[in-house]
Amino acid sequence: MFLTNKVPFPPKDGGSIASLAIINSFALAGHDTTVLSMNTRKHHITPFEIPEEITSRTIIHLVEVPAQISAFGALKNFLFSSLPYNAERFIDKKYKHKLELLLTSHEYDIIQLEGLYLIPYIPTIRKFCKSIIAYRSQNIEHEIWQRIASNAKGIKKIYLEILTKRLFAFEKSAINQYDLSVPITLRDEHQLDLLGNTKPSLAIPTGVDFSHQITADADFEMNLFSIGALDWAPNQEGLLWFLEKCFPSIIEKFPDIRFKIAGRNAPDWLVEKLKHPLIDFLGEIDDASVYIRQNGIMVVPLLSGSGMRVKIIEGMSNSKPIVTTSIGCEGIDAENGKHIFIADDPVRYSNYIITLLENKDLMLKIGREAAEFVFQNYDNHLINEKLINFYNQHLQ
Repeated sequence: MFLTNKVPFPPKDGGSIASLAIINSFALAGHDTTVLSMNTRKHHITPFEIPEEITSRTIIHLVEVPAQISAFGALKNFLFSSLPYNAERFIDKKYKHKLELLLTSHEYDIIQLEGLYLIPYIPTIRKFCKSIIAYRSQNIEHEIWQRIASNAKGIKKIYLEILTKRLFAFEKSAINQYDLSVPITLRDEHQLDLLGNTKPSLAIPTGVDFSHQITADADFEMNLFSIGALDWAPNQEGLLWFLEKCFPSIIEKFPDIRFKIAGRNAPDWLVEKLKHPLIDFLGEIDDASVYIRQNGIMVVPLLSGSGMRVKIIEGMSNSKPIVTTSIGCEGIDAENGKHIFIADDPVRYSNYIITLLENKDLMLKIGREAAEFVFQNYDNHLINEKLINFYNQHLQ
């Protein structure tokens, strides 16, 4: 059984993509799979929105959990709780009750927690069953907010520093409550070990389904594009950095270049900042793969964050040249200048993009190398086999 703090469908952000990929892999391999998801207001869906190809092989339970973010809620948490606000929002009586019902009426070999915010439900699992608990760390959460805090100013910086300390304490308290650790990257595995993990561990990245051939579009726009959830602070921060520090020098060289930006849940203040004659803000799009293939250079300018950027893997699998930062490429062992371009300095970042725009053959070459790299290292079938073998070793 998989526990998730948001419905892993539709797969339009890194967390949903990562969760759905691993759920589908187990189901397609013939294992009985059940998902218990929080149906939050932010990622709310109705059951009939989930395709039959998923529901026919996986039992999915949705529990209405608001998990709403509000200024009042943040203030109340700040004054009267020691928990990080991020975590407290996902502690819910209805979800706990549904979990108890499932645990007392069914048997599960493995219960996999999709992320840090499911850790508070471990005592309930221990109380009602003897299943092996696996902790799937998709990020090192306190690192994300530590990096955001380092770039913030004033009262916001003070609040984020306090939030970071609470997240660190919460993340450290989670260590070794589970039976197995399955972080998303080797780097995260190392970070969890530094926090004190002594449980058996296996780094399992998010992969790509190669059951159908992925080919690059012969014709694509010579433009820049980005895709990612625009309610996620690291995406907002990186996008604004790129627009302020890099985009002006690029349009000076290419005055007609267009920058397409796709992503859901953009706040009004961000939409205002994206109003520019050379920027096409598309909001949420229907098909990420089609969007990626139709456009030119993928821009992923992350200054904070943790874990693995699944959208980079998706872009590489679609033969896209990608320009990112060292934080953006964390957890992806790609070679700079061969599979991807990596720069933290805005001048170098801009120059990589300018070089690609001046040389379409180089764009195509980097795209081919990127796709081959993903094919060799991120095949979902092979990744899932490793995880199944890991679990089988501990079920015996």
